[in-house]
Parts: sequence; C-alpha cells; structure tokens
Amino acid sequence: MTPDATTLSTPSAASDAAPAVSAAVPAAPAPAPVEKAPAVAAAPQSAEPAPPAPVGASASGWVPVCRVDDLLVERGAAALIGDRQIALFRTYDGRLYATDQIDPFSGAAIMSRGIVGDRAGVPTVASPMYKQVFDLRTGTCLDTQGKDPQSIGVYPVAVDDGVVLVKLPGDAR
Repeated sequence: MTPDATTLSTPSAASDAAPAVSAAVPAAPAPAPVEKAPAVAAAPQSAEPAPPAPVGASASGWVPVCRVDDLLVERGAAALIGDRQIALFRTYDGRLYATDQIDPFSGAAIMSRGIVGDRAGVPTVASPMYKQVFDLRTGTCLDTQGKDPQSIGVYPVAVDDGVVLVKLPGDAR
C-alpha cells in the first residue's frame, strides 16, 4: 500500500515513548489534497452533460501525460487518460508514439510491455502475448501470426516544453 495524504505517521521503533493521546478528544482528520482545476473554456449548454475532461486537458483536447525524460528509449509506458488506457513509446530516433494499451488479439492491457523495433524503417511494437507486430504510426498489424488481421488505435503525440501531450478523439475524453 502506498502512503497518501490521509495516512498518518506512526512513531518510529527507535522512539521510547508514544505520544500521549486523550481519549476524549478525537484526532482531527487530515486535510484532503487540493487539485487544481484545468483551465477549460466554457462550453455551450446542452441537454446532456458532457463527460468530464481528464485532469490537465486543454480546450483543444491535448492532454499532458508525462515528461519526455520519463520515457525510456525503445520501451513502452502505460498511461490512463480519462477512461482510456494508452501505451506510449519512444524510439531511438527520438520519435514518440501513442497507441491503445489493449492488445486486440488477447484483450489484455499489455501493449506497453511489447518489444519495440523497426521493420524496414517502420517503427513497430510486437505484442508480448501472441507476438503480433503493429506499425506504431498507423496501428496496422504487420504480422498476424496466423490470425485474422486487427489493428490498434493510434493517437497524435506532441511535445510542449518537455511535456508529452496526447490527443484523444472527442468521445474518449
């Protein structure tokens, strides 16, 4: 279990005496962490409320995910944007790619653990489950391993001041 803002510290084993606590006075609850609301332009009123945008989303739909330096070369990283799981990849030439995290052949959320490579100049990722190879630019399956072809979703990626931004379709935010 990881500590959070509501976890209270306990005395260390090295301390001889525990702090005195009065049974008549309950301890005050820890303050809740404060999140900064994203700056998003007001949308026109409609009959149905729009789904909430992911924290940090801009009005244009670009969502900050991590810093470029957080991504290891030729390795994937998983991220959750709203309700969508994505996989981010950084190739040797410094290019960044974002795909669905869900492997379409197995249904497992494992694409970020795939083997990043290159096939005749095409950046690829091979699923760690059944080894299908996907083009990171288009999501097209290049090697189906004897199964019907399927593809993975790919998303635009940008970098702003060292921060990786991903743009998801409007219905995913």
